[in-house]
Amino acid sequence: MKALNGELKEIARFCRSNYNEIIVISLATLFLMLNYYNTIGERWLSSLVYYFILPFISIVAVLRKNPLDFGLRPGNIRVWGLYVLILAGVLTVLVLGVLVFASMKGYYKEHNFNVSGYVFEIVIVLFSWEFLFRGFLLFGLKEKFGEAAIIIQMIPFALRHIGKPELEAVSCIFAGLLFGFVAYRAGSFWPAYIIHLYVNLLNKFINNGI
Repeated sequence: MKALNGELKEIARFCRSNYNEIIVISLATLFLMLNYYNTIGERWLSSLVYYFILPFISIVAVLRKNPLDFGLRPGNIRVWGLYVLILAGVLTVLVLGVLVFASMKGYYKEHNFNVSGYVFEIVIVLFSWEFLFRGFLLFGLKEKFGEAAIIIQMIPFALRHIGKPELEAVSCIFAGLLFGFVAYRAGSFWPAYIIHLYVNLLNKFINNGI
């Protein structure tokens, strides 16, 4: 019984010492699972609910913190503006380079491509994705792990791309680190969102002859 009490105290100590990190990682994982198994209507709506609204509510109601501290502020625009400009050029070259792979062309090519509908959807979807990974997770873990939070948030981000072309899925390991680093340096998830949105739109438009 004494040994059991000792272990229960250790569990309680662990939970107290890592309360914030347990909540952030567990809820982020839960939201990813809920979106996979319980999609709400259209993809944009489901992403908005599970990846933005629920994390936002969790920050306020569970963590009792200011949501603006989770990357929603503009951050240091002088820092991240330069990153966005440089990465836009580099990633444009990379996107054009991967067009030689049939797997990428086949995956992103659509018949009767609806430009306005796609843009509406992807603007919301990627905003929600970026808030979950480069907002809720990154800044939720920053206090405890510092820069290592960049590595942690990359893992679920890369795994979330399983099912897409192998080249894209593997590249998301590096993209996740890159987006996380820029967001961390900027103190904001907005630059990661802008870069992610730009690359996605560029890739989709080129593959559909826009």
